[in-house]
Formats: sequence, C-alpha cells, structure tokens
Amino acid sequence: MGDGVTLIHEPWIKPFYRCNMWLVRGRDRDLLFDTGLGHVSLSRHVPLVTERRLVCVASHTHFDHIGCHHEFPERCVHSAEAAILENPRNDRTLADRYATDEMFMALPEGWDASRYHIPPAPAGRILEAGDAIDLGDRAFEVIHTPGHSPGGIALFEKKTGVLLSGDIVYDGPLIDDTYHSEISDYLATLERMRGLDVSVVHGGHFPSFGPTRYRHLIDEYLALKRKPGCHL
Repeated sequence: MGDGVTLIHEPWIKPFYRCNMWLVRGRDRDLLFDTGLGHVSLSRHVPLVTERRLVCVASHTHFDHIGCHHEFPERCVHSAEAAILENPRNDRTLADRYATDEMFMALPEGWDASRYHIPPAPAGRILEAGDAIDLGDRAFEVIHTPGHSPGGIALFEKKTGVLLSGDIVYDGPLIDDTYHSEISDYLATLERMRGLDVSVVHGGHFPSFGPTRYRHLIDEYLALKRKPGCHL
C-alpha cells in the first residue's frame, strides 16, 4: 500500500465482516495492527508476520480484530479493553451475535460457529492516549477513539500522515449500536479527529482513502447524528 504498509485480509469473509490487518515495516521491529477472525492461523499462513520482531496492537477487542493476537508475544491494547483481551468471552467480543455462517462467502474448512472462541491474549503493554508505538525509524501516536467501543484506538504517523483508523472511521457503514457503543462519544471522537493532517487512511474494513474522503465521511456521520429527532 506504500509507506512500508501491507494489507493482510481474509478473502473468504464477506466484505462487511472482513477485517483489514495492517503490517508496518520499521527499522527495529514491525507493527501489526489487528489480527482478524482467527479461524486460520495468521502466523502459519502469512510468513511476513514472523520474519522479524513484531509488536501486535489491537484497534479494539471485537472478535473480528483479535482472533490471532494470542500468536504474538508482544501485545498492546487500550486500558479500557484490556480485560476483554485477557478474557475474550464471546459475549464480550460480539462473537455471540456475529460469528455465524452468514459471515462467509463460502464456509472455510473446519468452521463450526458453535465451537468458535478466541484464546486469551493478555497484553504486555497497556496503551493510553498520546503513547507512541516506536518502530525505530518511525513512530505512531496512539489516539483514543471511544464511540464504536470504549477502548478503541487509531494510530497516526505525523511525518507521513498515515492513519490506521481501526473501526472509528472507514469507507462503509459505521457501527455505533453494539452493547458498549456510545454515540455521544463517537461524535466527540470524530470532531476531535477531523483536523488531523492525514495523507491516507487505512481503516478496519473496506478500501483505504485520502484526506478529502476522510473529512466527507466524518461530516456525513456528524450531520446524520445531529438531525432533529436523532437520539444520542
């Protein structure tokens, strides 16, 4: 994708459910942002993620983003969702509602929705807003993005304008009705993020996009939720 960023995804999952996993090359170590559903082992099937030392960061702890976190020893998550990553029960990760056969274009070998679960993956580092993920020659600032979930984060590299946005903004329908979503937080987060000097946004789902589309998506959501009669 340019700027040393590689997209990894699970092509057998319908686009709406398909998580984008982002690998960023660094001088001293690499960054892996999210790890997908986890039905297929990421470390066994994608050699790129095992070639060098790697820090694995969760954008948030919904099941489609943390399925293979347990495969990587250096794990990071925001403090508000550290307990979920440590004990990722299906009711806490949304797997009880969404990890069904309906996710797939064709069922992968061995899939059984009734047996699906994510192994515990306690984080070695707890993240807060303003922290940095340092790769040696490049660094990403942690931006806390509550709204979709309480401990959501995005990662922003100021010198390149690369934003790894997770599920707070992507080029598709934004989800604000999960059990721990909060629309008022969502609005505040997007208002705060709108002014970022982004060059490219790599979201948690759907294709990447540039700064004009980024601001359009934010403005569209803000306008929709501020309509008369919309309950926050």
